[in-house]
Amino acid sequence: MTRENLTTHRSRRHRPAAVLVGLLGAALLLAGCGDDDDHESPATPRTVTVVGSGQVSGTPDTLRATIGVEASGPDVSTALNEASTKVRAVTDAVVAAGVARADIQTQQVTLSPQYTSPAPGSSSAISGYQASNTIRIVIRDLSKASNILRVAVDAGGDNTRLSGVSFAIDDNSKLLAQARTAAFGDARSRAEQYAELADDSLGNVLSISESTSGDEQPAPAFDRVAAAPVPVEPGQQEVTFTVKVTYALN
Repeated sequence: MTRENLTTHRSRRHRPAAVLVGLLGAALLLAGCGDDDDHESPATPRTVTVVGSGQVSGTPDTLRATIGVEASGPDVSTALNEASTKVRAVTDAVVAAGVARADIQTQQVTLSPQYTSPAPGSSSAISGYQASNTIRIVIRDLSKASNILRVAVDAGGDNTRLSGVSFAIDDNSKLLAQARTAAFGDARSRAEQYAELADDSLGNVLSISESTSGDEQPAPAFDRVAAAPVPVEPGQQEVTFTVKVTYALN
């Protein structure tokens, strides 16, 4: 075999290996491109989140109060019967004074033992029982509220407990709607300002969350009502609405 033929033969013998290396390199290059595409993530949308608030005022038209009576006795039946008798007297008194029976609801009934102070070296013993019965009343005519509270305590006697007295607006849906509108308008105004400062335009609303306060207004606290009617002044009740809104930025 001549030298020229030998060179040609060797070249043909190594060509398949060179082709294989080239193919492997192309495959690796394509695989690398595919990995880059797989790791690409969509751009996070640009947003602005603002909190707006709206506040409106209204005059309360109802008063709510929790009235409880306590009674003690040497046994369970005596304590429970006395508490039941007293709470019935309170209920009848407030109904006669102008509270509708539909606006009276039992809140809690409790019974607990009472113990003697133990002598040195001995254990305490049950000396009797204490029962309580609590009702919740709604007074819809505020002109009668002072007298209703007075007759309730008079009917229950010295063991009467008065708490949870608060004013409320019976139907505050209109006030809430006004406060909600004001809060959303405040939020949009803030968002538009931020969008303008960022050289953007305001897009669609992405999320909304809300909260409200001022549904009830506490009245002056007192544990015992005197024989004379208690002065009750409803004043003005403020309803505050807060809304958190997220907008897209274009």
